[in-house]
Amino acid sequence: MLTQRAEATAVEMFPGVVRRTLNAGDRTMLCEIELAKGAVVPLHTHPHEQIGYLSRGRLHFVIGDAEREIGEGDSWLVPSNIPHVVTALEDSIAIDIFSPPREEYR
Repeated sequence: MLTQRAEATAVEMFPGVVRRTLNAGDRTMLCEIELAKGAVVPLHTHPHEQIGYLSRGRLHFVIGDAEREIGEGDSWLVPSNIPHVVTALEDSIAIDIFSPPREEYR
């Protein structure tokens, strides 16, 4: 399936955090997350494995007991059911892949 970014609906998840679901199959989902400087994705868990890549900007991640600042080109893996929180240190664009797909993101 081919999808143009312009076709993806922008959804504000939290103040300053906008998600676009770019594509999804039976086992994986691709999302673009825009984060404004200072925006926070609050502490949460989900049963989905999440792997991501920072396309632009700088983020502060806490994943379980690990804490790190990441920059452009860096990546992350959030295992299933591990608490995590993200803070945007500057305007950023993250690419996230979820497996299985998050039904609430379709």
